[in-house]
Amino acid sequence: MPRPVILVGIDGSTAGLHALDWAAAEAAARGWALRLVCCYSLPSFTAASLDGGYAALDDTAILEGAKAVLADAAARVAGRGLEVTANVVTGDAAGVLVDLSREAGLAVVGTRGRGGFADRLLGTVSSALPAHAYCPTVVVPLRGHGRALPDEEQVPDVQPVRRIVVGIDGSPQAEAALRVAIQEAATWGAELTAVAGVPIGAGTGILAWLPASVDHEQILADIAEGLNVVVDRELAGRTDVVVKRHALDGTGAQLLTEFSQATDLIVVGSRGRGGFTGLLLGSTSQAVLHHAECAVMVVTHRAQALAEAR
Repeated sequence: MPRPVILVGIDGSTAGLHALDWAAAEAAARGWALRLVCCYSLPSFTAASLDGGYAALDDTAILEGAKAVLADAAARVAGRGLEVTANVVTGDAAGVLVDLSREAGLAVVGTRGRGGFADRLLGTVSSALPAHAYCPTVVVPLRGHGRALPDEEQVPDVQPVRRIVVGIDGSPQAEAALRVAIQEAATWGAELTAVAGVPIGAGTGILAWLPASVDHEQILADIAEGLNVVVDRELAGRTDVVVKRHALDGTGAQLLTEFSQATDLIVVGSRGRGGFTGLLLGSTSQAVLHHAECAVMVVTHRAQALAEAR
């Protein structure tokens, strides 16, 4: 059987190279192969002189540029003992990577993640791919010391994954994310923490309307008990991973974003329904992708279903 493949979107940017380094480290830890893909597409413009036909731009120079970018990327990961293939594919990058994710075990892309209103939406690829991919997707932000790095700065070093945090809310999607996070922790020998958040703080959150007589501490205790049930079920028969558990006051997005400042990888689940309703991820996974300081892995129901089918 061929080795599972990590699919990496390559565009020649510093953010893309940082994501490539992350994917190479992941491939080495898993013993998987790398597939590097550089995509491009050109619009066609109506040419009145051609009786209503279309004049397509000559893409020869762009194709050669894409090949050069891909060759540089392949050279960057050469000598690491990895099986590497590289392809230039014409077409919309997000659409191409989603299609190719059917044959991958993991997809990795980079993003500058500069934050602020102008960048509330991530790039097309780093927002569309996690929502629609047929495998778990990791989005690697180009950040350093709590700030987004300008694209022209030096590529930061990739550190081993030693701390992983997974968000749990009792949904099937979160349980799928937990299964993937447990396997990731086993791969790296990493510390895994499962976090469940519920906003019950006085005067804030969705439970702020509860009567004062309601014991908020008891609510957290109930959430913690449910968290233990879910984690224990997924750990049944395993002794290679220990999962810390925390039920905390706050939304999942807020808590996971805070944890990302001292964590190497955040894992979240998302429905990823596809079609128009799937263009945007769930509010938690979308917010974490926008603001996390570390790499974020998104596991959709589609990705988990395909993995189980395999």
